Amino acid sequence: MAFLALHVLIGIFIYFSSVKGSSQPQARVFLTFNELQETKTSEYHRISHSPLDYRILLMDEDQDRIYVGSKDHILSLNINNISQDPLNIFWPASANKVEECKMAGKDPTHGCGNFVRVIQSYNRTHLYVCGSGAFSPVCVYVNRGRRSEEQIFKIDSKCESGKGRCSFNPNVNTVSVMINEELFSGMYIDFMGTDAAIFRSLTRRNAVRTDQHNSKWLSEPIFVDAHVIPDGTDPNDAKIYFFFKERLTDNSGSTKQIHSMIARICPNDTGGQRSLVNKWTTFLKARLVCSVMDEDGTETYFDELEDVFLLETDNPRTTLVYGIFSTSSSIFKGSAVCVYHLSDIQTVFNGPFAHKEGPNHQLIPYQGRIPYPRPGTCPGGAFTPNMRTTKEFPDDVVTFIRNHPLMFNPIYPIHKRPLIIRIGADYKYTKIAVDRVNAADGRYHVLFLGTDQGTVQKVVVLPTNFSASGELILEELEVFQSNSPITTMKISSKKQQLYVSSDEGVTQVSLHRCHIYGSACADCCLARDPYCAWDGSSCSRFYPTGKR
Repeated sequence: MAFLALHVLIGIFIYFSSVKGSSQPQARVFLTFNELQETKTSEYHRISHSPLDYRILLMDEDQDRIYVGSKDHILSLNINNISQDPLNIFWPASANKVEECKMAGKDPTHGCGNFVRVIQSYNRTHLYVCGSGAFSPVCVYVNRGRRSEEQIFKIDSKCESGKGRCSFNPNVNTVSVMINEELFSGMYIDFMGTDAAIFRSLTRRNAVRTDQHNSKWLSEPIFVDAHVIPDGTDPNDAKIYFFFKERLTDNSGSTKQIHSMIARICPNDTGGQRSLVNKWTTFLKARLVCSVMDEDGTETYFDELEDVFLLETDNPRTTLVYGIFSTSSSIFKGSAVCVYHLSDIQTVFNGPFAHKEGPNHQLIPYQGRIPYPRPGTCPGGAFTPNMRTTKEFPDDVVTFIRNHPLMFNPIYPIHKRPLIIRIGADYKYTKIAVDRVNAADGRYHVLFLGTDQGTVQKVVVLPTNFSASGELILEELEVFQSNSPITTMKISSKKQQLYVSSDEGVTQVSLHRCHIYGSACADCCLARDPYCAWDGSSCSRFYPTGKR
């Protein structure tokens, strides 16, 4: 079996090498940190020479600020120039909690501090901020003023418990979404890190969570991201999608496999009346597949989801979901980018439910009667106008969803194959941001891919109908002096800027540096950078309205 797997992987490796000519394409332009600084197209900010684990957690283009969490600090940076007018709140964990954390044997440097992991916009003047609090999570309200020029940035409340809002362990991801002053979080709810939950808190209604210690719902998840996505025209049908990977035990009960998953819930879910009280009654999940199909039909999976990016359009159903995946294989290391149509994701959630049957508990499509309203439907939406709350759902709907939270069909990417593959490279991708660019010869998607080596690659996808071979690495940029992995990336198409964080600090980079390709027309055109065009005298930024 191991020999067969190795044979398949070698075949795949040779296949990709033949498709691309190399398993590791090179960037047209590589800029070191100092060279990037010399182009005057980047800014860098940090508050200390020691690593502080910076995460860009919220970008507010209306207020012209980006909000960054780090160890013991909350930062508010100017979106136009992050090194101008930085505002900083020092928010350490209490001395008692730090001492208790050390006594419990936790890492004094990377555990026993207040690592800020949640920053959400609460209302027009306040942010809601949570930190790990030296393994005792805490949350506060931060007054950021009504307008950024007021330069207000201060904690405006007493600390409250962050349990159910932020993970105890700063090395365990917390993802969150704020809707109408209610916080929806994916995190671990206990000190030991054994109780994973998707939780609604900070609410005037009842708190609601996933079914506790039920591996059918969540099995050792690592949360990656969360987004609110409309579903049709009725706002009551909108759902929160959680992206995560989980560790599943196979039928023999011995080996564990990692699967990437999407789960979704209705924000207006208040739990069941008799069963699933204060638990989600609309929780469903499906497997997210990013794989390569060999000629004999064998699939090799890039099974570890690292990051997602939603490229939104005017019509939510045509939203594209970009995902970065890596392998958990001990035989080869690799990264891939897969792209999904939101309509395909919704089709799977509207398809057959998975059901375990037979002596080996094989998964098959559920063949029995599906109760009404269909499990996973939101109350008060287009399909349930007469049901105002999930407490009105019939018992059979609630019982069904408790036992059948998994959809039978997996979600496949466009053309059932990755858009980009890297095998045998000395890096792996960690983060992604995508920009839609109107160029002289059409519309392009430009991918900014952060690596675990502290660089950002700018990759243009050539308009070859999402084929796996139609991509060029235009630039690779060292955005930090050290090689610390990229931890977060945010993009502003409006400002034409990319914001990147690592343990070392935060860097702001322009999306384009047209002059670096050369001073001749041929250099400019051959670069194939959709942001750039020859204007008659130099390689410069292309504007669709300009005459070129």
